[in-house]
Amino acid sequence: MKETSARLLRLLSLLQTRRDWSGAELADKLAITPRTVRRDVDRLRDLGYPVDATVGVGGGYRLGAGAEMPPLQLDDEEVLAVALSLQSGATGSVVGIGEASMRALAKLRQIMPSRLRHRLESLSIDVVPREPAASAVDASVLSAIASVCHNHERLRFDYRTHDGTQSRREVEPYRLVRSGVRWYLVAWDLSREDWRSFRVDRMEPKIPTGPRFTPRELPAGGAADFVSRGVARAYSSTRATVLLHAPIEQIAPMVSEQWGSVESTDEGRCVIVLSGTSLRSIAMWLRAFDVDFTVVNPPELREECRAIAAETAVAAQRYLDA
Repeated sequence: MKETSARLLRLLSLLQTRRDWSGAELADKLAITPRTVRRDVDRLRDLGYPVDATVGVGGGYRLGAGAEMPPLQLDDEEVLAVALSLQSGATGSVVGIGEASMRALAKLRQIMPSRLRHRLESLSIDVVPREPAASAVDASVLSAIASVCHNHERLRFDYRTHDGTQSRREVEPYRLVRSGVRWYLVAWDLSREDWRSFRVDRMEPKIPTGPRFTPRELPAGGAADFVSRGVARAYSSTRATVLLHAPIEQIAPMVSEQWGSVESTDEGRCVIVLSGTSLRSIAMWLRAFDVDFTVVNPPELREECRAIAAETAVAAQRYLDA
């Protein structure tokens, strides 16, 4: 009986690792006969696990969806990966899962072998409670959007742009993508007849959802690459060239290739090309170099620099008068 129970758990674990298994493959993995596989599958069904079977060429077994979660068999590295993910869940970009993450972690720790508990403690993360970030999204919203993506159902929502402009959108949703602390929906915008990425924290989905649609081919490179390119464009929509009165050896370590490039001119000076969301953001970046500089182009950057200089002077006076 003990051997049979262990074999059933092993069979259940195999069925969870991939979608379809042939009887011969399962028999080979478990070192039993195909007839024993059929009996063990029947035992799993008697225990309430929905194992679907297909006959004929290409037939086999598949674990279906049931009313309850079946037990999972995880190796040591998988257990640690799940535990660490749960530990960091409370500080993530999704609102409403922190408490559930801690409950699940407590259950997992309770049944962990001591060798794994010791490893987890050595990798322990201190979670500092804080208010959710402005870009955090509710778990129920993510779940609802993921559902329409999976079911290929049109989605209607109110959308707010960065400047506060509101609009009603109707899209064919395809993928949820996380970039940094933000979540994006990659979708085909029906009114604009083009691919778009939407920040989920700026969306207000409407119920009920729309009709089903036939999926299109995603943009070249896939959804994640589409979002990455969009984010890069947003952060490099404005460019400026500035002559810094400092050697390239001093400046280069401070410049990321994501938003700038630097090259040497004559001894003791270098030219930097900066990208940003606005000229003001570029002017503020220039303060970080703490060196003299000359604006090459555009000339409008000089006005932004003067405005920041005036603001800094006012702030400095407050400190002097304190």
